[in-house]
Amino acid sequence: MTRLEAEIYRKMIEKASVSLSDEDALDAPELYPHWKPDMDATSGERMYYDEKLYRVVQSHKTQEGWEPDKTPALFTEVAEPGTIPVWKQPTGAQDAYMTGDKVHYPGENDPVYISIVDNNVWVPGVYGWELVE
Repeated sequence: MTRLEAEIYRKMIEKASVSLSDEDALDAPELYPHWKPDMDATSGERMYYDEKLYRVVQSHKTQEGWEPDKTPALFTEVAEPGTIPVWKQPTGAQDAYMTGDKVHYPGENDPVYISIVDNNVWVPGVYGWELVE
């Protein structure tokens, strides 16, 4: 196979990978574009960075200092289905918690809370959360 043929196949694979569920995508994160500066990132697409898969929250042009693990307003990590994440302060409507979302708070080994309101940006224990027994 020539390099040109490989590049053509790579583009076809990346195009087909869009239709995968998050669960299937996590089994093959290398199929997704590898994050680097100066890329057009489109809302909803997934990117591979630092051995993790991320979803673009809002469209932008990537740049140094805006890596996926440093910019929650631009990227969210794609988590294994059923995984309960640790609560993170939402940066806006794009990553606010919705009714039924569960989080650990304040740390990974701490209690689980469930959001009882949509667009929840409050810390558990303040408003909009119930402790899961």
